Amino acid sequence: MKNFKAAFILFFLSVSFFSFAQRPDAKKIKVKGKVIEKSSSQPLEYATIVFQSVRNPEIVTGGITDPKGEFDIEVNAGNYNIRIEFISFKTVEFKGRNLQENTNLGTISLTDDATQLEGVELRAEASTVEIKLDKRVYNVGQDMMVKGGTVSDVLDNVPSVSVDVEGNVSLRGNENVRILIDGRPSNAINVTDALRLIPADAIDKVEVITNPSARYDAEGSGGILNIILKKGKNQGLNGVVTGTVGDPRNYGLTGNINFKSENFNVFATLGYSDRNSPGNSITDSEYFDEEGNTTNFINERRTNNRLREAYNGSFGAEWFLDKTTSWTNTVSYRRDDGSNPDEVLFYDYDADFNFIGVRRRFNDQTNKGENIEYSSNLIKKFKKDGHQLTVDFSTSLNKDNDLSYIFDETDQTTANIQRQNRNLIQTDYVLPIGENSRFEAGYRGDFTKVLTDFDVQTFNDDSNEFEVDPLFSNVFEYKEYVNAFYTQFGSKINKFSYLFGLRWEDSNIGVNLISESNFNNKRYNNFFPSAFFAYEISDKSNVTLSYSRRIQRPRGRFLNPTANLSSNINIFQGNPDLDPAMTHAVDLGYIKRWEKFTLSTSAYINKTDDVFQFIRRESGEFFDNWVDANENDIVEEDEITRIPIILSGPINLATEYRFGFEFTLNYSPYKWWKLNGNFNFFRNETKGEYNYINFQNNPVNINLDNIATGWFARINSKITLPFKIDWQTNATYNAPQKTAQGRNLGVLSANLALSKDILKEKATIAFNVSDIFNSRKRISEINLAQVESYSEWQWRVRQINLSITYRFNKPKNEKERMPRRENGDDGEFMGKP
Repeated sequence: MKNFKAAFILFFLSVSFFSFAQRPDAKKIKVKGKVIEKSSSQPLEYATIVFQSVRNPEIVTGGITDPKGEFDIEVNAGNYNIRIEFISFKTVEFKGRNLQENTNLGTISLTDDATQLEGVELRAEASTVEIKLDKRVYNVGQDMMVKGGTVSDVLDNVPSVSVDVEGNVSLRGNENVRILIDGRPSNAINVTDALRLIPADAIDKVEVITNPSARYDAEGSGGILNIILKKGKNQGLNGVVTGTVGDPRNYGLTGNINFKSENFNVFATLGYSDRNSPGNSITDSEYFDEEGNTTNFINERRTNNRLREAYNGSFGAEWFLDKTTSWTNTVSYRRDDGSNPDEVLFYDYDADFNFIGVRRRFNDQTNKGENIEYSSNLIKKFKKDGHQLTVDFSTSLNKDNDLSYIFDETDQTTANIQRQNRNLIQTDYVLPIGENSRFEAGYRGDFTKVLTDFDVQTFNDDSNEFEVDPLFSNVFEYKEYVNAFYTQFGSKINKFSYLFGLRWEDSNIGVNLISESNFNNKRYNNFFPSAFFAYEISDKSNVTLSYSRRIQRPRGRFLNPTANLSSNINIFQGNPDLDPAMTHAVDLGYIKRWEKFTLSTSAYINKTDDVFQFIRRESGEFFDNWVDANENDIVEEDEITRIPIILSGPINLATEYRFGFEFTLNYSPYKWWKLNGNFNFFRNETKGEYNYINFQNNPVNINLDNIATGWFARINSKITLPFKIDWQTNATYNAPQKTAQGRNLGVLSANLALSKDILKEKATIAFNVSDIFNSRKRISEINLAQVESYSEWQWRVRQINLSITYRFNKPKNEKERMPRRENGDDGEFMGKP
């Protein structure tokens, strides 16, 4: 139905033009009210209110409702015929109303018009990107690009969001993003891997919140991404089933079903996938001695196949205890089994680039994961509209087992066993005060414990058995207990809105190396203020200004000192002494709507103290590279090359300044063509240095002062071809960016998709190609005193998918009118969207 948004806005623009023809000296009054759907009592956003002068029918004015279904329209005093319209609903009309003073029309209920539903030709589908005042909403169901994909594919299509080849998610170029699922933090140990397991067909929409208020968790200096899963809300029994086949191997089946009656709503989602994500990388390195002379070259070539078979399911029931109280309980389960055979070839050259030989390293990795979660949500609504109390609780257990057998000059085995327990409780209270003010308060307790048992064993030729390597083996425990309280107050005065909030979080962090009886505890508490201001310039434009303070706590691999053995000359190692980073964020935004065009733009600046920075340095250790140049199984002494082992890992730096601007636009030049695009430019300035003692007992100072600029752009086009075939294409470009120890090169990638409705629109067949040019890679250059390297890393090669979606008892473009109850939702910030 939201495809009619542009038509409504066009209509409103045109009628507003006529309204200017009225006498400028006429008395101005305001008419307000609320429009709801009669059967569910849910508000109807974008309903149209038309005022037609009885005396002069050519004079017409009007407006549209906001996300709460409310309207507040200024008209000249006089006699009017008033119509309230919404596509597929019967029009409500008030004839001959004499409006001489401010008037409240009250709550107006609209009922479904079955005749209109049968005769409508235009699709009432939600636009792929909806631009709100305080966030942007990406509707997954209308995007053919992600059919058969995962949540990572979904996020890579969201405006302002990018996902690199390693699966790291960034918002406006900032990787410090808090990812929520249905308003709750992901319960996965490795969020990046979890996002690649959840099928895209299970996602309803994604909310992008660049500067959250005090009601939200303070974690994530870059902002929040809230992934909302599908939950049936339509009356009766209905559902959707999607099957997918693809190359490289991608088999998937996902189903969503629900049954709703007056007293309860039962829903379930089941999914199965069997995927192979082949990847590859190259790293060409040149090594130098202390005088800067070249000693040797190594060209590293890596190929791997990420094989993953996954099952996921969720079952839930919403019980309507009475007209004001509902209680929802959900149980979710996910299991995955996979392997990652990883082969690395090291091509060795001397100082003159003469070929010496090749060494092979093979890592046969298998992994198993299992996750179970129970969540409960209670909503109590009081008499006054918007007055409610919510209570949420969830508990989860996550298990990940990764086992590897590494074949190299010296064979090794690794076992990475992880267990995570997470418990979350939250309560929120919202109290409207008067007509335009609101008070909120709440509590949140988040208690997480992760235990990692990492065991490395190296084969001993003398004893002819594997022995534990104490350098890499340990038992690591991470505890994070956070208690938080918040309060905020907002109000709207004419066209001006404000929202002030304050959050307090007490953090109790434990970083424990149990195998070495080394226990560390960090206890700190912080205040996180927020302030938001909005001014409604007109019904078509708004300006906002916001401030918030955010935190980023180091976790997981950032803290664990266990080395990563995927390469024995380039090793990643965590830093258990990392402190949290604190960010002050300011955002200035502007929204403007025209007849066929919507523009959202913002400028932002962030100041972060103790920011994390990844550095590379020599470890003081060397790897003896035994290469048989003559292939006679006899390695001469002069064929042994000593290669310095390079360590990389995070440290705290002093300060980072980040500022930039972006714009997002929606444009519908014709009914059959929709365009949306996003552009983001940012500049990072880092000030800091790192000092350490190298293996020769010499002090080394690494100056990490760096100024880097970057930008990325994305454009998406959707065209309806003859025979009602939809054609969608998009392209993304990430510009080059300088880093403290090198630079990342620019990358262009593109996707396309085609879809066609069949079986009288009960089913849709879709074909898509992800990464058409096979160009989505991380390309970087590193420049250190002892080594210079060039690398390309491709996590997954080009993917081709074919999917079929079948709907039963559910029209394709039916608008699901769900309660606007996402955890942490601030409504629309007291103003119109």
